[in-house]
Amino acid sequence: MSAVARARSVVGCRFRRQGRCPDTGFDCVGLVAWAHGLTVPGDYPARGGDPARIAVVLKGYGFEDAVTAAAGDVLLLASGPGQLHLALSTGGGMIHADAVARAVVERPGPPRWPVLAVWRRSGG
Repeated sequence: MSAVARARSVVGCRFRRQGRCPDTGFDCVGLVAWAHGLTVPGDYPARGGDPARIAVVLKGYGFEDAVTAAAGDVLLLASGPGQLHLALSTGGGMIHADAVARAVVERPGPPRWPVLAVWRRSGG
């Protein structure tokens, strides 16, 4: 199952800070990791974050920098001052754990926040 199909299968699941599975809910990091079949490192920060550290973690899981987003790519977004957010590109929108909606949602079109980086899983 593709990362996008896996993420779509949990649209509607509740948002939960530090959430890592469909049964209890997801945050943005948990959703992206789960969609790609990965485990979130235990020391991953709950808020804020450093783009360089995120890049190191993703590259350690076989992701590479991408210029434009395709289905399954990981998007790093600037969702607020000093606040980073991860989402999964669908190729025509994104799926993310939305704290305001309190659920995993799929949104069509370009992200409403600035895209700081795009990563593609090697071989994907």
